Amino acid sequence: MSCVFCAIVDGSAPAITIHEDDDYLAFLDIRPIVRGHTLVIPKRHTVDLTDTPPDTLADMVRIGQRIGRAARVSELRADGNNIAINDGKAAFQTVFHVHLHVAPRHAGDKLTFAKGLVVRRDPDREETGRMLRDALAGLDA
Repeated sequence: MSCVFCAIVDGSAPAITIHEDDDYLAFLDIRPIVRGHTLVIPKRHTVDLTDTPPDTLADMVRIGQRIGRAARVSELRADGNNIAINDGKAAFQTVFHVHLHVAPRHAGDKLTFAKGLVVRRDPDREETGRMLRDALAGLDA
C-alpha cells in the first residue's frame, strides 16, 4: 500500500512546503479546515501514536509550535491554533503516516471540523504558503 505522505517526502507527489529539515516536513493540508492548515510529519514513516517514538512526537510538536507562532505574526493574523494528532481510524485519521495538524484560528470563526471536508480548498495555497514561510523565517529558532 502506497503512502501519499511518503510520496510527498520523496518528491513524487506535490505539496506546498512550509518547513523542511533532515527529519521532518511541514506542508499545507490539501483539504484545509482553515487557511494556513499545516501538517507536520516525520520523513521516516510511522503509522500512528503507537509506533512513533516519543522524541519524534516531541519534535513534531516543537515544529508545530513554531508554525503556530508564524500563523499569529504572519498576514494570517491568527488569534490561536488548534494542534492535533488524529490517532487511528476511530479518531478520523485518514492518512496512516503520523501527522500533526496545525490549524490557525480566529476569534469567532465558528469552525466546523468535518463539514465540507471533501470539497474544502484554500483559494490561494501558494500565497498562504509564502505568508507562513516568510513569518517562519522571521521567528527565532
